[in-house]
Amino acid sequence: MTAPGRRAILRQSSALPVWASILWRVVAVLGLVGIAIGVHWFDREGLRDNYDGSVSFIDVIYFTMISITTTGYGDIAPVTERARLFDALIVSPIRVFVVLLFIGTTYQFVLRRSWERWRMALLQEKLTGHVVVAGFGKTGSEAVDELIARGEDARRIVVIDPVAANIDAAQKLGCIVLQADATRDATLNDVCVPRARALIVATGRDDTSILVTLTARHLAPNLTISVIVKAEDNEFPARAAGATTVINPVSFAGLLLAGSCKGPHIADYLLDLASIGGPVALAERPVAPEEVGRPLSSITTGLGLRVYRGDGKLRFDSPEVQALQSGDMIVEVVTR
Repeated sequence: MTAPGRRAILRQSSALPVWASILWRVVAVLGLVGIAIGVHWFDREGLRDNYDGSVSFIDVIYFTMISITTTGYGDIAPVTERARLFDALIVSPIRVFVVLLFIGTTYQFVLRRSWERWRMALLQEKLTGHVVVAGFGKTGSEAVDELIARGEDARRIVVIDPVAANIDAAQKLGCIVLQADATRDATLNDVCVPRARALIVATGRDDTSILVTLTARHLAPNLTISVIVKAEDNEFPARAAGATTVINPVSFAGLLLAGSCKGPHIADYLLDLASIGGPVALAERPVAPEEVGRPLSSITTGLGLRVYRGDGKLRFDSPEVQALQSGDMIVEVVTR
């Protein structure tokens, strides 16, 4: 969990593998050194060797490396080409490595935080219309897997969790991650909840999930919030906190068990509807302009089951669905 007083950092795994990241840095360094050597070689008449008065290519390499490392010699200096080549190719890299150790320490304690803040600001600029997942336990991770399987770009999913292992697992999927407490306003603002498309709350505790929902609704009045609760008594508090959809896995499991008593294939079909792996799926969409005035049974995109009109919901056999209206939302079964 993030230490008190320390701001969590929003981050995303790099698109480049580690070896590629190291390789391009090595190529960049060699390229800069090569440019410096080339310039010194073509301008070698501007250099003077106090030893033999002649500037060879090895002298140029020596001079370049010593110049890059900002090293100066006093009364003792290498005078033979072998000594100078050794100093340029062996001693100078070692000297640079030692310098980098000090620079690395400075980066770790001073520059790293500024760098991470800058990268976080870049990520936040791109965050709009994304999906935020609060909690990456079993339920939250399955929700993310299902979102990705349904075609959601992992880079458009932001995961919040206080557990480092969960954050690492989400980052490996390509998600943007934030190791922090999702009940805090600052955390939800860091992941740009007001600009998000949806919020999935699966913290593993009903009280925590309800508090996250309440905080998110305060920051984003029009946000779609789906929350999972374990106790039936907490369904009403979750809705009162602002949840758009409240899911109770225990109740849903009970419905599946009861349905299986009426027929062995009912539960199997319901699972097909809910999962991306099934041959059929439930879909929700607004009524198309060419469908206005026509009955629900005439749609060609799928099998219409229900129409949401305003605050009401109409069954497929209701007289009102014999003439679809502009603004209706259709729930249908579609084939994959």
